[in-house]
Formats: sequence, structure tokens, C-alpha cells
Amino acid sequence: MVWGMTPIRMRESMKRFILAVFCLMPALLPAAPFFPEQAAFTLRFGNDLNPYKVLALYVLPGQVTAFTIGRDGTQSDFTVDGGQVVWDGRRKWRWRAPMQPGLYPLTIRRSMDRETMRLHAFVMWPADRVRGGKLNGYRIGRYPNKAKDGLAVYKPPTGFIEVNGENAQTLIAPHFQLGQFICKQKSAFPKYVSLKARLLLKLEFLLGTLNARGVRADSLVIMSGYRTPDYNRQLGNVLYSRHVWGDAADVFVDENPRDGMMDDLNGDGRFNRRDAEWLYDLLNRLSSNSRFKPLSGGLGAYGSTRQHGPFVHIDTRGFKARWGR
Repeated sequence: MVWGMTPIRMRESMKRFILAVFCLMPALLPAAPFFPEQAAFTLRFGNDLNPYKVLALYVLPGQVTAFTIGRDGTQSDFTVDGGQVVWDGRRKWRWRAPMQPGLYPLTIRRSMDRETMRLHAFVMWPADRVRGGKLNGYRIGRYPNKAKDGLAVYKPPTGFIEVNGENAQTLIAPHFQLGQFICKQKSAFPKYVSLKARLLLKLEFLLGTLNARGVRADSLVIMSGYRTPDYNRQLGNVLYSRHVWGDAADVFVDENPRDGMMDDLNGDGRFNRRDAEWLYDLLNRLSSNSRFKPLSGGLGAYGSTRQHGPFVHIDTRGFKARWGR
């Protein structure tokens, strides 16, 4: 270690050096294009509207979910690997989930051109199967007995998604995998997580916006996704952290080069908190976008410590909260 430099400072210095070398090298190949993977039609289920070719759905055993295909999806076919389908018209149907927890892919195919949308439906383990703070041996802990300010978004999750070695790489959005959101507490498989589809819609929206503005990124680094109440307590984090409810993620952009640190987003040649603030400001401006408003929630900017580099916190709690800027 260079005398007087922390590991984070050393990594920041190395990243500046590598970036400088890359800038001196001729561009032999064009950068690979980014594909937002938006579908040819939209699909509404619950309070969420999905415009992407792939997304995940989280339901309880036997739960009935109503779907409505956008007008451009009229005359569509629907196939499912499990459960029961009841049609309510040309663009509406209801699906009853199987009773056995697991992954059940659903495919919607538009008849006119065979364009498809795929939903990875996860039938969760009901929360009432948690015993002594554990689910099938996995330590979860206990959720607060009282919802914060009486808000429904702070009620305990109704179920948990089982993650194993086979489904961890399942796409739950075009550019994000289920395994990216696992709690960091040490444990063997199976692990269990709580997740909200709305968080993935928000992350995809941000990723597409970044690429449209010239920040090339294939995905975002999920530094922290779901946290069990037990792990959240060990970190000394606030009792009502949105990570515990599965609709929050701490993220940063790490593409140029990929070294576990935030990229130089503001173009000042440095890698520091200002890059997190640049990302924060972009998200804050997006909050006025009509498509982004249903995804409203918390936003916070953080700088480097000995344990991590700069990042931003994003959640979809349903009302505006800001800090760290």
C-alpha cells in the first residue's frame, strides 16, 4: 500500500490511470449498442405497467392476477407453464398461480407479428411459513410490529422468493438478474428475498436514460438490494430501511473501466462523491417525467468510505424523500 493512501483512494488513483491509458489508445472497434429491450406492446398487472420484453411477477400460491394488454396488443395469445388462465375479453385475462412455490414462465405473443413478452412468475413462500425468524433454515429476522406512520408500504411482506443455484441468473428485467438482489448475509442456498417489480421498472428507466444521454452502461451495479431485517440490524441501519421491504437498491455505474468503483460521470477526471451527485441530479430531474412519476420514492447520494465508493440510493416507497445532496 502506498503510504498515507486508503484502499479506496488507491483504487480511485488506479482508475484514473487506467482511464487515461484508454483515452490514449485508438478506438479500434465501435462501442456495442445498447438495447432497451422494450416490447411492441404494454402489459398492466396490479398497479404496474410493463413496457419491457421481460419482467418478473411475484405472487402467493393460488393468487389470482389480472392482466390487461395495451391496445397495440389486441388479438394476443397467452401461454403459461403452470396455473389456470381465464379470459375476460380479447385484451384481458386472469391467471391463478400454482400452489407450489417456484418459477413459472408466462409468455404473451401478439398474433399479428408474433412479438412476445415474457414474465417470470415467482410463486413465493408465504410469510406465515417463517418460524422463529427463519424460513426453511434461512435467517430472516422479524419485521416491525407497527407500520411506520400507519402506511401500507411498511407492512411486512406477504411472501418471499426462493433463490437457488438454478434460478439466481433468471432475468427479472432486461438488464438485471435475480441474484443481484440477494441479501449479503452469509448463507448457503436456498436464500430468500422480497422484491417489488416497480423497483426494476425504475432501474430500467434510469439505465435507458443514461445510455440515451451518452453514458454507456450495460447494467447498474447493485451494491445492496434486499436486506433481511436481521442483516439490516447487524449493519446498524435504520429500522424502516426500504431495503428490508425489497423496493430499494444502492447503485452505481461501473463500465469504464470495470473495477468496482463509480465511473467519472460528470467528466471532471475524478472519481468521487460528485459523480454520485451527478447521478442523483439526473434522477431528481426525471421525477417530473410523467412515466417516472408512478415510480416515485426515496433518493440519496453517498460518498466514499473505507468500505465502498460513491453510490446513490433509489427506492419506490410511493412518495418523495431526498437526502445527501
